[in-house]
Amino acid sequence: QVQLVESGGGLVQAGGSLRLSCVASGSFFSIHAMGWYRQVPGNQRELVATISFSGSTNYGDSVKGRFTISRDNAQNTVYLQMNSLKPEDTGVYYCNVDLYESSWYASRRDYWGQGTQITVSS
Repeated sequence: QVQLVESGGGLVQAGGSLRLSCVASGSFFSIHAMGWYRQVPGNQRELVATISFSGSTNYGDSVKGRFTISRDNAQNTVYLQMNSLKPEDTGVYYCNVDLYESSWYASRRDYWGQGTQITVSS
């Protein structure tokens, strides 16, 4: 069983900053990649940023240059530093973890956090 606990959401004015954290705990073998996605009502969940175990990153076009993803492998934690926030960044942000439950190659699984609300006021 794997649990993801997100923190750091809230209300912020446009131009402000927030930092999200997500900690993975429970029983698993290793984490391959971690990331953040967001969703607004009526829209599909979209990529915000991902980071591999080695530190390679990938960002959604709308957040490039403003958001920074990082991770602490020893603490099984992923962070999202969000700067220069815009009202269109408003949504529910979900942590995603791509991990191996055991050393078996077919044990790779995807887990999602419960989501944290980010609201950016204009």
